[in-house]
Amino acid sequence: MFFCRMNSVFLTRLRAEWAPSVPRELLAGAVATFALIPEVIAFSFVAGVDPSVGLFASFVISLVIAFVGGRPAMVSAAAGSVALVAAPLVQSHGLGYLLAAGLLAGAVQVVFGLLKLGVLMRFVSSSVRTGFVNALAVLIFAAQLPHLQGQGVATWAMLALGLAIIYGLPWLGGVLRLPALSAVPSPLICVVALTLLAQSLGVQLPTVADLGKLPDSLPVFGWPGVPLSLDTLRIILLPALAIAMVGLLESVLTAAVVDEMTGTPSDKNRECAGLGAANIAASLFGGIAGCGMIGQAVGNVKYGGRGRLSTLFAGVFLLILMVVLKDWVSRVPVISLVAIMVMVSASTFDWKSLSALVRHPRLSSAVMAATVVVTIATHNLAAGVGVGVLLSGVFFAFKVSRMLDVQVHDEGGAAGARTWRVAGQVFFASADAFVEAFDVLGAEGRAVVIDVTHAHFWDITAVAALDKVVQRLRHHGCTVQVLGLNQASAVLIDRMGVERG
Repeated sequence: MFFCRMNSVFLTRLRAEWAPSVPRELLAGAVATFALIPEVIAFSFVAGVDPSVGLFASFVISLVIAFVGGRPAMVSAAAGSVALVAAPLVQSHGLGYLLAAGLLAGAVQVVFGLLKLGVLMRFVSSSVRTGFVNALAVLIFAAQLPHLQGQGVATWAMLALGLAIIYGLPWLGGVLRLPALSAVPSPLICVVALTLLAQSLGVQLPTVADLGKLPDSLPVFGWPGVPLSLDTLRIILLPALAIAMVGLLESVLTAAVVDEMTGTPSDKNRECAGLGAANIAASLFGGIAGCGMIGQAVGNVKYGGRGRLSTLFAGVFLLILMVVLKDWVSRVPVISLVAIMVMVSASTFDWKSLSALVRHPRLSSAVMAATVVVTIATHNLAAGVGVGVLLSGVFFAFKVSRMLDVQVHDEGGAAGARTWRVAGQVFFASADAFVEAFDVLGAEGRAVVIDVTHAHFWDITAVAALDKVVQRLRHHGCTVQVLGLNQASAVLIDRMGVERG
């Protein structure tokens, strides 16, 4: 009876993690697949490799991370940020060195996860995350503009029809109370409808085949064709570290977005290690390294993806489309995929953040805006997030430093004892203000008490500031007593060898 109960609990958890609803998981994964195709091919060109390199990587990464990743329903694949980092290496040394860099980057990510360094993402504030999401939404939309520039009326009409199908069918199903209209995700209907319409009317539109040569075989296992030497390590080390850090950053932030959308937690450390394993596998099968794809993950979740099956099927379906159904996929109008990506962009953007710019504190809004601006200007999500985190730290230190308060109290007139009561946080940003608050000349020759019961000394700069104040007072003939040090502050001060009086 006990084993039956344990088996039932295991199966319940397995189903919840993998496929709460099998049909919805498969359909949502298919939507993510069609959203992947144009981006992966475009990113392959950015990196300077054949489309098959990006497509094979996306298949392998999705397959591996579905099993070992820490965030169910998240879609990972070959990504633009990684492509930007990889491009110089490909141009200077070729694909083999890129695959070797992917192997090393994956190993770094695995170590990062095993050391449980995913907690570092706690230092990424909500404002930075919002800026990250909004910047990515803008970049996704901007990536579709080249497909629209210089196009005729037919292209724009197809785009309008595609968006009408994507947004109109769910709305119509709700108004008419026809669940059947929402049973199949509208983006899939958009792809099929626009393909059939273009074929039947003989409309000449750019197709997936025009984006680049599609793969005609399965990926093959093989070690990168580079020598195992220190020279190779010297060439790939910095690019590998850059790929690893960019991939970790995007994946963990994407996982946080999916956490918020689904209202469920994820294991960030497992996601880091899982991404590393996926990138190692992708590199061994001739694919570029990748990371979390926030646009595709949002589309997956939006259309019902909640388990690992949607992630797995996104990769498997991609391979089926690219190899088995290549002839059919090559006829799909690019504009139908553009319509999906426009939907993904609109779904990704946090529209409430626009009104929050006015309601939220100015410094928080400035952090979000800076993250967006830097990311869009550089087309580098890591740069935008880095600037956002830096500004968050600076602004936080500025706000905390202003909370320091030093009050002076005299007892028994001008010749009596003088007490300074300190409240707040003393650290590198407030240390100068702490020192300047003490009127040393006015206390000359008197007994002085520095009451720090309501203060905390955080670092060596703070300790040095307290030491400077004590030494100045003693230099002017004062007897100094420091009272109220909490345990943490006292330990730090004793370790620095500062006399407390």
